Amino acid sequence: MADILVLDDVLDAAVLMRKILAKKGHQVFEFTEEEEAIGFAREHPVDLAILDIKLKKMSGIEVLAELKKIDEKISFMMLTGYPTLETAKEALELGAEEYAVKPIDKVELEEKVASILARRAKAHQS
Repeated sequence: MADILVLDDVLDAAVLMRKILAKKGHQVFEFTEEEEAIGFAREHPVDLAILDIKLKKMSGIEVLAELKKIDEKISFMMLTGYPTLETAKEALELGAEEYAVKPIDKVELEEKVASILARRAKAHQS
């Protein structure tokens, strides 16, 4: 299964995503601080990063850019409680594979993560 980094400024949201994805067999590392998440990714390769767009010090888009510098192969899913066409477009242009509106429900989270990981596995086979 996958190593997944979750970064959300709301601890309860990050913990909930960890619990849902851990039940699917993934190893999930949750963070509420941008610097801690970026530092973790430098030391531990992750397959997928799930990032809230609205964070404390940086935007999720800025964190995505930093994580891409660390490892080009990380897959990304962006979350927002404040959906706009502009943020969705920006996230997708920077390489996010999925975009979801919070609160994300359990089934949507599981399906989007499974879809990203399936595409990732297929890309690594070719």
